[in-house]
Order: sequence, then C-alpha cells, then structure tokens
Amino acid sequence: MTGAAPDILTFGCRLNTWESEVMRAHASGLADVIIVNTCAVTSEAERQARQAVRRAHRDRPDARIVVTGCAAQLDPAAWTTLPGVVRVLGNEEKLQAASWTETALGSGDAVSDIMAARETAAHLVTEFVGRSRAFVQVQQGCDHRCTFCIIPFGRGPSRSVPIGVVVDQVRALVDAGYREVVLTGVDITSYGGDLPGRPALGQLARRLLALVPGLERLRLSSLDPVEIDADLWQLIEHEERLMPHLHLSLQAGSDLVLKRMKRRHLTDDAARVVERARRLRPGIGFGADLIAGFPTEDDALFEETLGFVRTHELPYLHVFPYSERPGTPAARMPAVPVAVRRERAARLREAGTLSARAFHQGFVGTEARVLLETPTGGHSEQFAPVRFEQPAGEPGQVVAARVLAQAGTGLQAVRI
Repeated sequence: MTGAAPDILTFGCRLNTWESEVMRAHASGLADVIIVNTCAVTSEAERQARQAVRRAHRDRPDARIVVTGCAAQLDPAAWTTLPGVVRVLGNEEKLQAASWTETALGSGDAVSDIMAARETAAHLVTEFVGRSRAFVQVQQGCDHRCTFCIIPFGRGPSRSVPIGVVVDQVRALVDAGYREVVLTGVDITSYGGDLPGRPALGQLARRLLALVPGLERLRLSSLDPVEIDADLWQLIEHEERLMPHLHLSLQAGSDLVLKRMKRRHLTDDAARVVERARRLRPGIGFGADLIAGFPTEDDALFEETLGFVRTHELPYLHVFPYSERPGTPAARMPAVPVAVRRERAARLREAGTLSARAFHQGFVGTEARVLLETPTGGHSEQFAPVRFEQPAGEPGQVVAARVLAQAGTGLQAVRI
C-alpha cells in the first residue's frame, strides 16, 4: 500500500481540473488508487488518456485505476477492458462521495444518463494541488448543438450554480490564501438561465466581487462572443479586479464555416467584441479557440480565418486540428485531409505567436502585477507569460514587476 491518497491524471478543460479536486477530497481515504479524468473534445485527447491508463498500469500494476470524465461518460465499455481498470464512473457519479468508498470501488461501473441531470451539486474545494490560481465551477452542461461538438452529450443540459454557493466557494478559497480565481464551466455565458430571476454571468461576477472584497483577481474562462451581457461590459470597463483578459470561443473567422458549425455568432459579432473591449479596457489581452480544417473548409475559407487572426491581432490562441467525433453532424460532412488540417493549425499558431510578440512588445518598460506559478515565472493581469532571471517569490504570490523585454513567447521582468 502506498498511502491513502489517490493519484489523479487530469485531461482537458478547467472544469475537469476543478472536478479532480472534488474527487481528491472524496477519495482521500482510498489507497493504491489512480483516477484518470478523461476528455472527449478530440480523438487525440482520448488517445492520450488511454495511453495514460496503460502507462499507469505498467508502472504500478497493483494500483486500482478508476476512469471517469467525458470520454468515459460517452463510451464506458471502451474503458472497462483496459488493463488495471476496476471501475468506470460517469460525470455525475464522479462527484458523489458515495462513489469513493472501498465498497463502491468493487461494485462495478456507474454511468447514469447525463441528459437527465437537472442540478449541479455543491462542493467546497479549498485546495488545488500544484496550482497558484483556483477554479470555481459556476455552470455545467450545454444546451447548444454545434455540429462538431460531442461535449453536450458528455456533460448534459446547461445548469447553473446559485450565486450564494459560488460566493461561499470563492470566500473559502480566498481564506485559504488564493489571490486569483477563475470562473469556469462548459458554457459560462449561458449562466443563470435555469435559476430564479435568471441572473446573467455579469450579475454573478458583480455580486461576487462585492461580497468577497478580499478577492484580488477574478478571471473568466471561455466566453461566447454574442452572450456578453451589460453587467459584464460594465465590469470590463470599470472593475480593476476583473482581469483584462477575455478568452473567446471563436472556432473560426469565416462566416460560412461558422454557419456550418452552427455557431451563434458571425465574424462581425466577434470583431465588435474585440474592438469594444479594447476601447473600454486598453491593453486587454485576448485568447481564442480555433478549429483548423473543419469539414468543407477550402483554402479561401481558411484564409478568412487566418486573416481574422492577423487583422485583430489575437495573441493567445488555442488551435485544434479538426477531430471527427462520432455521432456529430460534422463527422458526416466532406472531410479535409488530416495533413492539411495540421498544416493549417501550424499556420494559425504561427500567426498567434506573431500577434503575441507584438502585443508583448507594448509592455516593455511598464509595470506589471504577476501571479507567480513558480519562483521565477507566472502570468500578468493580461495573461502574458512572465519570466524572472532570479526568484521573485513563492508560488501564489502576486508581485510587482518591471518588464524589461519581450522574450520568446512571453516577457522578461524584474521584481520591484
């Protein structure tokens, strides 16, 4: 026996990171357990998780492996037969304390119908092992049906965490010493539609900042460009504790591709968000999710997306070559060759790198406040990577720094 503390291998999104900490607390009394929290957003994510299961069994043949997460939810049978796996848990079951007892561990798989889920359970998480910033679930699931995406079938319908519960969670994290909190979910701009009074994400953020004055830095995960509400725009303009950094669920910069994806926005919508945010909050940083090589995307349509990135100088890109997800409409559309997808993804990443270098150059000679993630590195308020030649403090601290130079994909700075 190696001690009553599970090892957790987490793949995918920030929501999975938060859920892994919930499971860590529930499974703290179990010995020789490895939890693999999977992702299903791409076939590559699933491949990496399968590889991790096999490696874990090879390295620790006596350990009991529990597989959960979106890939497990969507196809439990595919994971049950892997070596060392003693149990497969669905996305609802993994968050239930009753799933993490010795008795439950030997009781077989438990994967319920996620589409029947109607609530989000409250969990108080006060530690994120090895991380300087904390994540808080505010929303779960998705009611939209983008043609490329399988995640709604792994996460279920959209459901929100009441504001009071979010406030209690953030207050506990601040009391535990966290200086920065990220609000996360599957589709956080749909927040509140299922709650009494239908409070939007901006109202949640506004009340949270008012009720937890000790919270220094609030950050938001991925936003749908057409669902940024009036309260949130007010905070972007006036609230310094809301970090000047927005990550957009963009996916493409071509109207025809966006329509075929069944997205809710067009390129003009995204462009207006970028322009308005930069006008209200000069120096704001932007991230964006992009899919390269979506079915039917020809050279001209790809150039539209590449042109959008260059025109609007988006610095922080998450680029994914399109990955077929069985059961989605896009998987039945005329495919782009895999080699072309990869080549286009590389070109988008290169454009993002050039935008990032230009963006970072504008900070040279200025002061920044950096959340340290290691003694010599962290991220600025705009989410620019910052490196120090000498240790600047302990991870989790927010330190003042002077930016000396744009270096590589980030900034070089000295603590002041």
